[in-house]
Amino acid sequence: MFTIPVYLRFALIAGGILGGAALWAAFGFWYGFPFLLVGVVMIIGYLLLGTIMSTNQLISQSRFDEAEQRLKLTYFPNLLLVGYKGVYFMTHGALAMQKKDLSNGEVWLKKALAAGLPSDNERGAAILQLAMITASKNNRQGALNYMADLKKLNITEQMLKEQIKELEKQLKQMQQSMNPSMMAMMGGKGGFRPGGKRRQPKMR
Repeated sequence: MFTIPVYLRFALIAGGILGGAALWAAFGFWYGFPFLLVGVVMIIGYLLLGTIMSTNQLISQSRFDEAEQRLKLTYFPNLLLVGYKGVYFMTHGALAMQKKDLSNGEVWLKKALAAGLPSDNERGAAILQLAMITASKNNRQGALNYMADLKKLNITEQMLKEQIKELEKQLKQMQQSMNPSMMAMMGGKGGFRPGGKRRQPKMR
């Protein structure tokens, strides 16, 4: 998708509004109107869309430091379109995850889901990241809850589907690795049995 470079956009905003106002003052409204129109269109586009598209282009090129600086040029995130506001938070989350900052990544991803994302693929990507963060804390049940949310979505991206399957496999392995200690705690062979034999609950 074609995007106007952010600094060119800022230049067009300033040039259009200031130049248009100067021409209007000097020669009349219709002389300044075309410049004012360009400036207004550029500023509306910036306020509604921010710098998200160009930021994600930098992320796709693995230019993460530049992407972080570019995202900071979105000065009014609360004015973004609903879908773009969610993507703005999600992009912050992706950059935090890239730096292994799981705590902030989790905060941003939850904000993205609360703000709204434009499609099930974006929602699925955010929930998958949250499931991975939760699993990394050894909270298998919390991760399974996120996996249940994923299954309610109509995800079409093949790579995302494969990542979900991989996480499901890892959660099953986590269950298998937990079973021996769980059996000991719940009165399995060789374990302590307070109050007699107790049935081990099924892992979900």
